[in-house]
Amino acid sequence: MIEDINFREATQDDLPEITAIFRDTIRAVNSKDYSEKQIEVWSSGADKIKTWQDRIKKFYFLVAEIDQQIVGFSYLKNGNYLDGLFVHKDFQRQTIASKLLRIMESRVSMNGFDTIKSDVSITALPFFDSHFYEVEKKQKKSLKGLVFENYIVYKDL
Repeated sequence: MIEDINFREATQDDLPEITAIFRDTIRAVNSKDYSEKQIEVWSSGADKIKTWQDRIKKFYFLVAEIDQQIVGFSYLKNGNYLDGLFVHKDFQRQTIASKLLRIMESRVSMNGFDTIKSDVSITALPFFDSHFYEVEKKQKKSLKGLVFENYIVYKDL
């Protein structure tokens, strides 16, 4: 477990590290639950630089750093929707995601909401389950002609 993690709001300068974590985590971690083609399509979202710039500009977007290296990130959309939570493939299972999640849950409460929601991958479901999230429904989403199975989860705060 790593103790010295710094959390701060993301800046546009963080984009290369953020998109690399997004791409690499999907390729290394989610590949056990999704097909090669699904991984290729999903991870290509890292190339949508304008989308990432807008997320940093418009959403509550935090990065987690260890020794000035970004090792994870998370962002909230619409005050209570956790739209992203990713941890560097080499820093999995070291409390980074749990700490990011706690900060996001606190922010949702500060924003005046009683519930936090998210769409989570098959891979992430056990993590959210261990943090007392309930499955609202299992769903199939389409991305570039491919169907992805994931879950809508929520937690009453």
